[in-house]
Amino acid sequence: MILEKIKKPNDIHKIALADFPQLAEEIRRFLIESVSHTGGHLASNLGVVELTLALHNVLDFPEDKLIWDVGHQAYTHKILTGRKDDFKTLRKEGGLSGFPKRKESSCDSFDTGHSSNSVSAGLGYVRARDLLKQKHHVVSVIGDGALTGGMAYEALNNAAELDTNFIIIINDNNMSISQNVGGISTYLSALRTAEVYTGMKLNVTKTLKKIPRVGTAIVDTVRKTKSSIKQLFIPGMLFENMGLTYLGPVDGHNMRQMMKLFNEAKRVEGPVVVHVLTQKGRGYTPACNHPDRFHGTGPFDIKTGKALEEKKESSYTDVFSRAVCRCAEKNKKVVAITAAMPEGTGLKHFSKAFPDRFFDVGIAEEHAVTFGAGLALGGMIPVVAVYSSFLQRAVDQILHDVCMQNLHVIFAVDRAGLVGADGETHHGCFDLSYLTMMPNMTVMAPKNAWELEEMMKFAVNLKGPCAVRYPKGAAYQGLAQYQAPVEKGKSEVLYRGRRIAVLGVGSMTAVCEQVCEGLKGNGYDPTFVNVRFVKPLDTELLDELAADHDLFVTVEENVKNGGYGEHVAAYMEACHRNCRVLPVAIWDRFVEHGSVDSLRAKIGLSAPEIQRAIEEYED
Repeated sequence: MILEKIKKPNDIHKIALADFPQLAEEIRRFLIESVSHTGGHLASNLGVVELTLALHNVLDFPEDKLIWDVGHQAYTHKILTGRKDDFKTLRKEGGLSGFPKRKESSCDSFDTGHSSNSVSAGLGYVRARDLLKQKHHVVSVIGDGALTGGMAYEALNNAAELDTNFIIIINDNNMSISQNVGGISTYLSALRTAEVYTGMKLNVTKTLKKIPRVGTAIVDTVRKTKSSIKQLFIPGMLFENMGLTYLGPVDGHNMRQMMKLFNEAKRVEGPVVVHVLTQKGRGYTPACNHPDRFHGTGPFDIKTGKALEEKKESSYTDVFSRAVCRCAEKNKKVVAITAAMPEGTGLKHFSKAFPDRFFDVGIAEEHAVTFGAGLALGGMIPVVAVYSSFLQRAVDQILHDVCMQNLHVIFAVDRAGLVGADGETHHGCFDLSYLTMMPNMTVMAPKNAWELEEMMKFAVNLKGPCAVRYPKGAAYQGLAQYQAPVEKGKSEVLYRGRRIAVLGVGSMTAVCEQVCEGLKGNGYDPTFVNVRFVKPLDTELLDELAADHDLFVTVEENVKNGGYGEHVAAYMEACHRNCRVLPVAIWDRFVEHGSVDSLRAKIGLSAPEIQRAIEEYED
């Protein structure tokens, strides 16, 4: 096997070009086999095998810098830099990350996980290289889906000022996680039909270079002018008009063509965009037919493509999906917004049931929020459904455009808390901190599936901004006997005891149930509270409990700084100084990848660890 010859970075330079197609096939077979056992991002990685091979052929690592936008398509890059044998540990605790990680390899130039930032990071590398008078190449690979994010254009605008080489590769597969939408998708689709231009351009370049003495100078002049030959054939070139040289489109599965174009790009004295056309899921029929399903997959049967673990229970996303559709049926002002994730956020059914009230804005969370603000001012009730990790990208818009104007925008915050295998870039551990600091914001967290539905109904009828945050995974069905009506700012006392009050937030309520049972077994008589509202704080209940409780244990799957526990501690310090507060939360750290249960145990958020902390605090 040719793949066995790849043991360390740059070993690919020892492989004959004639063997590259076979190497590509071996890598595809390895990826399919490996991910079928571990789970991971399959479709995106299958689509960039040849692209990655071509890049590694023309670059030297770790001297040259390669930045992957999002980074979930870097599996082939990891293989070619000597990490193949670690793939059995992919996305497992202590194992290989599913994203580039600088501490994992010096060939990983940037820790990625979010979209649309690769050009900015690459531009920083370029400026540093030039200031230090270094000579290496910097390449940023950005997907066409990521080009719907505004940050990419901020960086492209800035990059246009360069007079030194910077290579930007557009990996154009017409997909983000779901089908792309919007103007940039339409624009790139038009460019895809202009493949004839690539061959014409290369032929013109070769012909001009053959002119004695002046040929190369003519080519350089053509490259540097905005009135290039290209403008005669493809009017209104977006990238050229911004001051960026455009090369392509090129077949992203033809390695020789890509190598030729990449080597040409390396000679450009300025920023150059290389437009590469790839097929998501290439080489594996189920992934080609269902690229969204194989974007991120669990273990599966290779022959059928079917998941090995069939989903048995409804997830919180499923519950939200049903709830938001029921709200929209009853109230025609309810509209839904997603940032390129209709399936991931549970809005696919809404998009079919209410197509005129569904808006996919692309990978543009900041725009999604302010767009929602405009909808609210126009008389609608927008529901912005987004993963907690990605909502971080729109903090200013939530604060300035929604909360400052006290607008009725509902944030359905999915994947709140620990999410598992995707790790530190995807955990939703900060939303309680930044949302509760904002005036006018109401923040809720349901204890189970029933309560999520009730909170969505409540949110639609509330005035002002509000967020409902819920975790990834199966919706908890326990504590079903407790169904007190949802009232603004009111917690739910599940049962009363004395001295110790355990206050669980959202996903941690199920864990707190185990904690309270354990405490009872050891002779304690705790009060168990389902917090429900992280903001506004239920000070009335805190005052009431302070009369016969001296220890308040707050439990949340959020960082401690700025979280619910700190709010309770501040209130008790001001009003009930005789009461102690033990905040159980994620301390000042980023949590790496692993199973949720394992991570909780590791950072002190499992039931045994919480119970032990309470009993030690009491001793």
